[in-house]
Amino acid sequence: MTPDALVEFCLSLPQATETFPFGEETSVFKTSGNGKIFALSALDGEPFAVSLKCDPEEGRALREEFPTHITPGYHLNKKHWITIVLDGFVPDELVENLLRDSHALVRPKVPRAPRGSAG
Repeated sequence: MTPDALVEFCLSLPQATETFPFGEETSVFKTSGNGKIFALSALDGEPFAVSLKCDPEEGRALREEFPTHITPGYHLNKKHWITIVLDGFVPDELVENLLRDSHALVRPKVPRAPRGSAG
């Protein structure tokens, strides 16, 4: 996955925005509804990587499966965040699924229609 592909994918998710609260070198992807972060990346970093929110059990399994490419979140809560090196070793499809999952974990919940209302 390239930096441009990462940005394009993240911004394709509902209510996703790109911000730069830590300086121009770090892209931070949030949901506009509540401002919660679902991914961040130094797009010109070496190695190129993305950090994202992940279910703790899934994160542990991924770190065991890809020990050199998926690590606890860099400068983040190590229980809930992972960092993935994006050099092609971890399949792009998996990275995209993990980004979708991270987005789903933080996106604003849509209120349900009241029971008994016509719809």
